[in-house]
Amino acid sequence: MSILVDKNTRLIVQGITGRQGSFHARRMKQDGTNIVAGVVPGKGGQDFEGIEIFDTALEARLVKDANASIIFVPPKIASESITEAIDAGIKVVVCITDGIPVHEMIEIKERLSKEETWLIGPNTPGMITPEEAKLGIMAIHAFKRGHIGIATRSGSLTYEIAYELTRAGLGQSTVVGLGGDYIKGTDFIDIIPLFEKDPDTHLIVMVGEIGGTDEERTAKYIKEHCSKAYIAYLAGSSAPPDQQMGHAGAIVSQGRGTFKSKVEAFEKVGIPVAKYPREVKDIALRLLK
Repeated sequence: MSILVDKNTRLIVQGITGRQGSFHARRMKQDGTNIVAGVVPGKGGQDFEGIEIFDTALEARLVKDANASIIFVPPKIASESITEAIDAGIKVVVCITDGIPVHEMIEIKERLSKEETWLIGPNTPGMITPEEAKLGIMAIHAFKRGHIGIATRSGSLTYEIAYELTRAGLGQSTVVGLGGDYIKGTDFIDIIPLFEKDPDTHLIVMVGEIGGTDEERTAKYIKEHCSKAYIAYLAGSSAPPDQQMGHAGAIVSQGRGTFKSKVEAFEKVGIPVAKYPREVKDIALRLLK
């Protein structure tokens, strides 16, 4: 099994004829993802390399029985595309776009609390259930099918840690790039219960970074509600305080969201914290003996 995406995923690509949308749609299709439609307003009735294009996400869902969407559109229309997918009843929406205005994401976050849609991102590399479906921009060779779930705020560290695990013979059930923006559709504390319920996931790796308090809240949740094995890795150990580093979400303010506070939160509840990305595989091998 897996979480959110699998061999039954029927994907639409919003923005399929754009430069990024066309490139990655082609790659996802080559990697085995079942892309059933594209969505580009004004281009309904056309096709992209045999993939039928519709004017709206609702048309694509109704005609093609789609249950997932990935969004490759500019920031100025990204929130509109997300809302369109939610309105269409799409269950899983992945938004690759970064730079969406915070006030627009706050409105979407409030909307999501009342809907059944899962939004991954924005500013995410996407998600993958190896050998079944890839909704994103990641290089497939870094992943293999297995029993380790990965939830991460970082794109590049996702590939590095997954590849180290893969080389050690430790495959992944599902890998979810939560996204690096300040306001995200899905946080650690949302995704962890899904991994806990998945019988195919035996261990969960969380890749966090400075900024926000999601890791601290998640550590407390795991202590109170979870039973599986966890490993954490945190980026930002050398970042100056009170400065944004990299992602929009990686900003520390008023002593909250520091590297130290996150490490202490995980260690307090017994979750080992790797000092370097390569150490994740060593801890995993030990825990899975």
